[in-house]
Amino acid sequence: MYQYNPVDQQLIDQRVTEFRDQTRRFLGGELTDEQFRPLRLMNGLYLQRHAPMLRVAIPYGLLSSAQLHKLAQISRDYDRGYGHFTTRQNIQFNWPELERVPDLLGELAEVQMHAIQTSGNCIRNVTSDPLAGVAADEIEDPRPWCEIIRQWATLHPEFAYLPRKFKIAVTGASHDRAATQLHDIGLEVVQGESGQSGFRVRVGGGLGRTPVVAEPLREFLDQRDLLSYCEAILRVYNRYGRRDNKYKSRIKILVRTMGIEAFRERVEREWAQIRDGELRLSEARISEMKSHFAAPEYQFFSGEALLEVERRLMADVDFGRWQRQNVLAHRQPGYSIVVVSLKKTGVAPGDLTADQMDAVAELAARYSFGQLRTTHDQNLVLADVPQTGLYALWQALSALGLATPNIGTLTDLICCPGLDFCSLANARSIPLAADIAERFDSLDFLYDLGEIQLKLSGCMNGCGHHTVGHIGILGVDKKGEEWYQITLGGRADNQAALGQRIGPSLPLDRVVDAVDDILQVYLQAREEQERLIDTVARIGVEPFKERVYAHH
Repeated sequence: MYQYNPVDQQLIDQRVTEFRDQTRRFLGGELTDEQFRPLRLMNGLYLQRHAPMLRVAIPYGLLSSAQLHKLAQISRDYDRGYGHFTTRQNIQFNWPELERVPDLLGELAEVQMHAIQTSGNCIRNVTSDPLAGVAADEIEDPRPWCEIIRQWATLHPEFAYLPRKFKIAVTGASHDRAATQLHDIGLEVVQGESGQSGFRVRVGGGLGRTPVVAEPLREFLDQRDLLSYCEAILRVYNRYGRRDNKYKSRIKILVRTMGIEAFRERVEREWAQIRDGELRLSEARISEMKSHFAAPEYQFFSGEALLEVERRLMADVDFGRWQRQNVLAHRQPGYSIVVVSLKKTGVAPGDLTADQMDAVAELAARYSFGQLRTTHDQNLVLADVPQTGLYALWQALSALGLATPNIGTLTDLICCPGLDFCSLANARSIPLAADIAERFDSLDFLYDLGEIQLKLSGCMNGCGHHTVGHIGILGVDKKGEEWYQITLGGRADNQAALGQRIGPSLPLDRVVDAVDDILQVYLQAREEQERLIDTVARIGVEPFKERVYAHH
């Protein structure tokens, strides 16, 4: 993974010093709330319902064991002994004391971490495929490109005060696991006519109050032009994006209002002025960055060693179930990708205790070359596990409560913190997620249902990505009471689509029953090997609507 050079380190150290002085002045009454607000947001600090919340950047979801150990220590020393992994591959601490946040940031800097640009109207943390570098369907590892973008975007003076927040995602695989079509800029590695790699560029995607699937802006962009083209897009947005109405300030609104052709014309015109300038990437720069993400030194395993794994699978039903559900194919023979489930029934999705963090950091050091990844689904990934170590790893994860064999099933749901923490929320998310997980806790039933992505948000800002869930649930406020809207048919993959609302919102005590009704219609209507998302596409939402509202 990328290691900071002295300039990188100096930058974040100076930022900590700067914020320490800003916090001191605010607490001393020298800065008003309004003056302090943009300063704290630039450092990832929100004021939530009960306490400040600090969002720490995990660039493109990549962490070292040392960094996870540091996050564990921080959660003990500055928080309440746990952290919350988000749908944007970051981690949030929900209980730090404001006056101690500069110290917390100082400790993060010791392990090359920070909270810069995890909030505010700037270019946010770049996200990517959690299987980058190890997936069998990968054209090219996207992580060097993510790091190039991160360095360009960090404290970019021209884009520090955009009309609104700005999100970029990059994928290098044929299957989009980074939801690139739902970002302000989505970059997909593609092969050019002569076999060289480049990018397909999409623009204007996003969730929240006005969910939009991104539109194609350029079918092929030479890799050397990546930064100049992104800069041209940002300049057009910065110039023409609305600043008078925050609900209409995202680039998705600009693209829709202007039209993709007119937007493209402005971008191309801007790009023509800068494409041959200092932002053009040299082959040396690209090669140097790729060297930071070279494959680890994989071992060769004998057939006898791998046969022992097969014998374990045959002999232990629980191990076999976990292996089928939570272990993915690796491009390197003898290795596997392990998804660590943070979805044990009774635990808030994405939450991990300090002790669990330390233990997972040790497991990453022992079994996965000292690295791990965070995912958009609020799980973790150990990407380079020798198959000979799978059984021992499973035993260790089981003891930690992190081996629930439910990846890709209904209970591998995602949700935002909701009304329990967030000052923007209209309804609770975490208790409802717990109720759903408890109702559908039978593994045999979950496996029979097949792949289902349930996504839950406590308000229309959509941090739980409800609009692109196979089943989406949105909390709304009705005269001080919590109600929930349900959508069906959303997806965030290559065929990205927004879910369709099935009817009026439901009270809290009806939601789990409604999910059950949806599942029953699916089980009765599905054809062989058909997923819920495919059944919805084939028969529409009406049969589901009729069942859900039959008695109401």
